[in-house]
Amino acid sequence: MKHIRHTNTLFYYDGPQVFEARDAIGGNYIAVLASSDEIDDRYLVAGVCPERLRQFRSRALDLRSLLVESEEEVRYLATVTDGLDHPLTLERSLPASPIDDGLLPDFDFVLHDRPADDYVLSEARARNNLILELAVEPPEAAEEHRIRMSTLAEMLLRVQAMIRHASRAVRKEHPADYRQPDDDMMDVVVPAAAGSFRTVLEAAVFPDLFGDSVLAKALQRIDALFRNTADPLETLEAARESRGHLAGAYLRFLRFLVDRRTGLRYSWAEPKSERTSHRSVLQAEAGPLVEVLSRVTDLGHEAVTLEGTFERFNRGSGAWGLLTTGGQRLGKIREGGPSLDGLEVGGRYVFYCDEVIEEVDITGRESRILYLNRHEPV
Repeated sequence: MKHIRHTNTLFYYDGPQVFEARDAIGGNYIAVLASSDEIDDRYLVAGVCPERLRQFRSRALDLRSLLVESEEEVRYLATVTDGLDHPLTLERSLPASPIDDGLLPDFDFVLHDRPADDYVLSEARARNNLILELAVEPPEAAEEHRIRMSTLAEMLLRVQAMIRHASRAVRKEHPADYRQPDDDMMDVVVPAAAGSFRTVLEAAVFPDLFGDSVLAKALQRIDALFRNTADPLETLEAARESRGHLAGAYLRFLRFLVDRRTGLRYSWAEPKSERTSHRSVLQAEAGPLVEVLSRVTDLGHEAVTLEGTFERFNRGSGAWGLLTTGGQRLGKIREGGPSLDGLEVGGRYVFYCDEVIEEVDITGRESRILYLNRHEPV
């Protein structure tokens, strides 16, 4: 007689509807509620390979296909009487004929962004702070819930970059409202929660007495970018509305997902939230999004206006320097850009520039370059 143990609930509604399980030698199973009464819950159980289970968890595969395409000799019925804390006995194998349609879920059933038992909202209220949960399914998560150290580090850096640029956009619109240091930073509080590889983050700065949070407004802007990732053209319009460093950080994050062959699900909530905000992008969606967004060459360019004293210009490299009240600012001229001939060293000018982030290093530091578009004397 074969026994398996519950490892992770994937879908919950008045009880576990779909869950993962393992046997004593590490075999993977998917269990789907078939019928329930006041005493027992009966489940259809099927052995599945780790990669197919990963595809289902990442919503690349529907539940019915996962069951129907399982091997016939590892399909079972099982009854749960004492709850899922105890080993589950696989009572009997199903016949080799196709699975009874009455036992199968509806067509096109895929996982929601979050199960109904909302961990994020309860954590936000318990900690009295904003909580953000990230969930990914890289290829290494097929065998067990794990992630490459480099993938985790880069994911966190790129998520923090999106938050940082969204926060700066919020502050530009409300310059007097948000002045706390590090109010756009997050700390890792649960490095590996159960389920697909999930990381839980908490705001580094607690909300003020009124609960106002630049971080929450920043995440709302990021939500807009992930609102309809199945439609590249609609996502492009959302990115154009966020044109600048936030849109550039979003595109770099999508390229990271394509490179690491994973999608992303995330959820966040504040203590005062009535519900959790959920967003996701499938692995299959990230590639088309990158293709469409990459066609807009200036999507990540941010307009910067500088006023100061003209200090220097290198005709060979196109490099220039302007002394502003904030210090010396250096930039370049693109090929075919405006000429600086006739400008006087020591003269005061206004430079209208595009600021472009060329690269982000492993510490999250960004290399920025100012490209001059036009200038005029003060």
